[in-house]
Amino acid sequence: MPKDWVEPFFAALSAAEPHPTTELNYTSPYTLVVAVALSAQATDKGVNLATEKLFKLADTPEKMVALGEDKVRELIKTIGLYRNKAKNVIALSRKLIDEFGGEVPRSREALESLPGVGRKTANVVLNVAFGEPTIAVDTHIFRVSNRTRLAPGKDPLAVELALEKAVPENYKLHAHHWLILHGRYVCKARKPECGKCAVYTYCLWPEKAPLEPEDV
Repeated sequence: MPKDWVEPFFAALSAAEPHPTTELNYTSPYTLVVAVALSAQATDKGVNLATEKLFKLADTPEKMVALGEDKVRELIKTIGLYRNKAKNVIALSRKLIDEFGGEVPRSREALESLPGVGRKTANVVLNVAFGEPTIAVDTHIFRVSNRTRLAPGKDPLAVELALEKAVPENYKLHAHHWLILHGRYVCKARKPECGKCAVYTYCLWPEKAPLEPEDV
């Protein structure tokens, strides 16, 4: 994407969604870590339904460990890969207690040392919980970045690094939320809704649908 298009691209996304935020429900950095870890290959809506009950019983690492893996597994069984995720939730909670005083660390390296926490989850936590201008590349961001040619890349890390270079500093804090929401609700995988796209003018996707007269 031409550099002079990037600023208006994000200005348009910002105007369409002035106050973007995660759609995962959480009450603290700890519950955010757990929610994001559970969201892998699952919808935010599905995770929220499960964590509503889970977090009422355990919203700290200590309470989670006391709750136990069997109970966690039972509470999150509606989520994909729930058995392994329950195991990781207990393991990461124990590690937070044993190595971090029960507090969620504020570095990517430390976060990635937690069971079930990869780079994407770490970036979400750094951004949402601690206000760091990190960009967590999920399937939506990967698709939008490649489709629009904003920051093309062959894998999530390549797209993340490309976005870090491309996104203007004043838009970095909310960039990943704008792109996720755009990919989730407008630039969809199978049937993108080009007629309601705020960045249609700047999108370089050769297959984008022509605008109808009422959309112009």
